[in-house]
Amino acid sequence: MGQSGLCRNRAFAALMFPPRGRMVLQTVADLAFMFHLFVLGIHVDPTMVKRAGRNAMLIGASSFALPFVLGCLASYTLPHLAVVDEATAHLLPYVAVLNSASFFPVITSLLGDLKILNSEIGRIATLASMVTDICIYVIFVIGTTINSSASYSKWNGALCIAWIGTFLIVVVFAVRPFVQHIARTIPEKGSMKESQFLVVAMIVLICGFVAESLGQPAALGTFILGMVVPEGPPLGSSLVYKIDSLCTGLLLPAKFAISGLAMDIFAIGKGKSLLGVEAVIVLGYFGKFAGTLVPAVHFGVPFRDALSLALIMCCKGIIEASLYIGLRDNGIITNEAYALLLITMLVITGALRPLIWYLYDPSRRYLGYRTNSIQHLDPTSELRIQVCIHNEDNVPSIVNLLEASNPSRRRPISVFVLNLMELKGSAAALLVPTHNRRGKAKLTSLPSRTEHISNAFNIFAHRNQGSVAVQHFTSIVPYATMHDDICTIGMEKGVNIVIVPFHKQWAIDGTVGANFPAIRMVNQQVLYKAPCSVGILVDRGQLADNQQILFGHSFFRVTMLYLGGPDDDEALAYCSRMLEHPHISLTLVWLRHSSGNIDNSVESDTIRWFKANNIGAERVSYKEEVVKDAVGTTQVLRSLEHNCDLCIVGRDHEQSELTLGINEWIECPELGFIGDMLATSDYSFSLLVVQQIPPGTEFMNSHSLKPVSSSYYSSSGKYSHRSGFGSFG
Repeated sequence: MGQSGLCRNRAFAALMFPPRGRMVLQTVADLAFMFHLFVLGIHVDPTMVKRAGRNAMLIGASSFALPFVLGCLASYTLPHLAVVDEATAHLLPYVAVLNSASFFPVITSLLGDLKILNSEIGRIATLASMVTDICIYVIFVIGTTINSSASYSKWNGALCIAWIGTFLIVVVFAVRPFVQHIARTIPEKGSMKESQFLVVAMIVLICGFVAESLGQPAALGTFILGMVVPEGPPLGSSLVYKIDSLCTGLLLPAKFAISGLAMDIFAIGKGKSLLGVEAVIVLGYFGKFAGTLVPAVHFGVPFRDALSLALIMCCKGIIEASLYIGLRDNGIITNEAYALLLITMLVITGALRPLIWYLYDPSRRYLGYRTNSIQHLDPTSELRIQVCIHNEDNVPSIVNLLEASNPSRRRPISVFVLNLMELKGSAAALLVPTHNRRGKAKLTSLPSRTEHISNAFNIFAHRNQGSVAVQHFTSIVPYATMHDDICTIGMEKGVNIVIVPFHKQWAIDGTVGANFPAIRMVNQQVLYKAPCSVGILVDRGQLADNQQILFGHSFFRVTMLYLGGPDDDEALAYCSRMLEHPHISLTLVWLRHSSGNIDNSVESDTIRWFKANNIGAERVSYKEEVVKDAVGTTQVLRSLEHNCDLCIVGRDHEQSELTLGINEWIECPELGFIGDMLATSDYSFSLLVVQQIPPGTEFMNSHSLKPVSSSYYSSSGKYSHRSGFGSFG
């Protein structure tokens, strides 16, 4: 619709985009862009730069330095090798600087779209882009200072730096305390008042105006302000909720519309330096690619992953488009250079996005690996359990399930607690150990719920000191890629089983109190990709009270329903870990199929082992229920209702007459046929559905792992990956 198409017709241009209407559109686009960067700034944690490893910083510095040096050399040598007009010679250094940048908001937005924000390469790209942002800002300040000194007087440059420094000091030491005071007046679970929102909005506009007055982009001032605003509830979340949908979803596309309307593709070729300008642009992309690929390979990143990282750093976005528009409006670059920059950006970024999606799969590093299942684990070996927490309501039931797992010095348990929180917006994902060996918080900027959850598990570890070790991790990622962090921790720590909470929570009256479809999606991905066994815990309240398990006023009744298959074998192996607990009674119910007098059920090795070692024990019951069809199976399931607190069952079962017809009305396939039936409102006991890891291509020997529980009761291991992720922070 712009100068490259319909607006070449003057009558159409005057009708659709009169000067007054174009000014309104430009103003709306600029305001939306300012508030968009303010929202992105809220999600940025400036301390990430401190936590960035040496290798990530060097990759980021190289990713900026090589295209910058190559572009500057080309800008200097090109006028000596070819006929270049004065305007082109003036703009070439600006083109070199622009192509050296990989802006943090652009890279994180791309990573979020590709669902690799919390992947290993995603975290390296995030840290590297922050380094390039710092480099480009330093170059920008130096350039502004030199221009001021050359245009006015030598003291103007020093004065410019002084004013920029004063602006940063005022934002950090004056505006930030004021904004924090506003945050303290907002109730923790409430929303901010309209007057408070208007005050913050006015501060955003003032910061943008001051930044523009100092020769900096207005959006940069709002981005800096966003970084000092406290993230999360109550202030950060309220601001994001109020601003994000309107500005980012509705008004921000106007910024891209302005870019397209201003581009005149027919301006290409009118100048005398078409090939020279395009050569500098392409050389910048090549320098960005090589400056990322070579150091990444040098630091041990696999070549295919390093290639993906280099392609990610070459992508451009709305920040670059905004800078192109600003330079064009200020007369620094010509219409021809603007069109070349924008078209090259669209072609390269448009081609690279599907290529990155094809080349890089973050699940590749743990798909095909498998750890020791509980069934094949030495009964006296350390049992490694990873538990996933979505909210504080998950904590009591999971802690008591761990208590029921009977940790002892002869059978120690290592627990890896992964506190999962949703990342909102396009900021950097986070996966960090959150407690040190003494149980004190390492990252004070995390929400208070992290401390509450950690304290609950530390109390459990202290109560079982010498037989339980606890390590704490916090993951802040989008729900779409949350399973990657779960599976990565499972592989790195040699976990035997991952326990995840069911996506439904029950109210006191037995009805569904809350339903979280996003958590269901996470559970489904974990079942499909986890390198270890998986348990889905359906809590109906019996596990929330630990008095029965701890003090034994009455036995905590566990029922194992066995139909056969690897998943049931794994579930039975987990039940066997509970047998020595003095306050737990176990009932094993084996559903056997019989047709007339012919017994078609074959006794498995697991059943024979269980009967040989446990039948006759005081708190162990064994039943064989012979049924002919699904009706008989349903009757057996209903008989469990009044004699069970926790039912444990395998997820998958082979199709047989015992389950024929049950699967036709399945609501939650992730629980399997039997688990889905037991999770309905017809039953009131809690449920644990177990899936055994299928045979993989590579077995990770857990005996090579140092026992965690042999050293201390509460700890946090430093997260690292074989390919060297630990060196990236």
